[in-house]
Amino acid sequence: MNSFAHKSLVVQLQAGATDRFPVLAHLSYDADDPFAVTVVFSHDGRVLAQWRLDREMLGDGLLRPVGVGDVRMRPVSTGTWEELRMEFFGDARADGERHHAVVFAWAPGIAAFLRQTHGIVAPGQEEVRVDDFLATVIAGG
Repeated sequence: MNSFAHKSLVVQLQAGATDRFPVLAHLSYDADDPFAVTVVFSHDGRVLAQWRLDREMLGDGLLRPVGVGDVRMRPVSTGTWEELRMEFFGDARADGERHHAVVFAWAPGIAAFLRQTHGIVAPGQEEVRVDDFLATVIAGG
């Protein structure tokens, strides 16, 4: 059985109030970390940011607004185009504000990726390996 899923999508990074430019989003899922999806954003071969997202939250964001902290998501419809709006808040800048990015992804592409992850570990079937986690913590990892 395959325990790993990967999908690359072209997403739109919002620059300013309305301008957008394309970047790549590499989504990955590993059954060893069944609650998380890792997203690496890159442009011209350079990694811009990496985030670990809650898989359930990602799916919920396709349906309704979710998130109150560093990551917020909500569906956006332009009539003919369905998108997932993802908002990321990072570390503080020198001016006291926080780094902030807004990314728009094609919602059907995200949904297809999530269906692929559900084929690996179905929602509600995730297991937490507490003994492995405690062994890592005790070992200093």
